[in-house]
Amino acid sequence: MELTVVGAGPAYSDDPGSVGAAYLVLHRSEAILLDLGQGAFARLASRIEPSALEGILVSHLHPDHFVDLVALRHYLLYEFDPPRRVRVLAPAGLSERLDGLLGEAGFAGAALDVEALEPGSRRLGSFAVETGPVTHAAPSFGFRVAAPGGHRGLVYSGDVGVADDLRPLIRVGDVLLIEASFGPGPVPSGAEHLDGHQVGRLAAATRPARVLLTHLQMGFDPAATVAAVRISFDGPVELVTPGFATEI
Repeated sequence: MELTVVGAGPAYSDDPGSVGAAYLVLHRSEAILLDLGQGAFARLASRIEPSALEGILVSHLHPDHFVDLVALRHYLLYEFDPPRRVRVLAPAGLSERLDGLLGEAGFAGAALDVEALEPGSRRLGSFAVETGPVTHAAPSFGFRVAAPGGHRGLVYSGDVGVADDLRPLIRVGDVLLIEASFGPGPVPSGAEHLDGHQVGRLAAATRPARVLLTHLQMGFDPAATVAAVRISFDGPVELVTPGFATEI
């Protein structure tokens, strides 16, 4: 598999290049997307034909992880004759949120085949996907994605407030793509996000091959965040930004 970071930004930023969460996973001729936050559609469309996605997995219903589904919906509906459709797996209530945003019943369903996510295993195209609940906006999910016959997976945290929620998804040798919103810490009470120290302790306990940090909030130092992870975890750690690509 190959991972391309389309967007890795938090809910707000003073960086004009910041783009909401969106992570493209490719295997041969197939592609799936993990989240589609603000500003990500244009970057996605510059890399692949969006209508060719096997599907999109949405981790939770905060706009910085799904709001560019509006742009995708318009693209599918108006760019093609006949219109095309894309499968979207998301926590229950996504269609209602999109319909409410536009004040139009059936808005999402005009081009998006939305299915309610539940914990468990499924196929998305040929990708094997495991979904596990995490502590954040209820309901929220983390994902493990693997190619057919692949022993190494990509585990994506979404947004999560309890690092140990991800343990059931992580196999030794996986690549862990995980939020570190509050940098070197500490995380404010009730924020339901992680810092580098929490990520490091999780990685030390689960032994992924690599840790890729994302969703760093405005004002936190990237180097200090990576250093906080390395206090507990001695494997490779780096902070990803849009355009980062790697093999899994």
